[in-house]
Amino acid sequence: MLVEGPVEVVLDDGGTAVSDRFSVALCTCRRSRTYPWCDTSHRRRGKRREQ
Repeated sequence: MLVEGPVEVVLDDGGTAVSDRFSVALCTCRRSRTYPWCDTSHRRRGKRREQ
């Protein structure tokens, strides 16, 4: 999900993540190693085999 910045995200544990970038991608699948920011981990899967 792309959001125009600056952005402050309140995390589940009550902490906050802040970005002052013009635009930032938020992770909605929770696979990101840099959660809550998206690092495109959702794309890193093995190649699909066609049958």
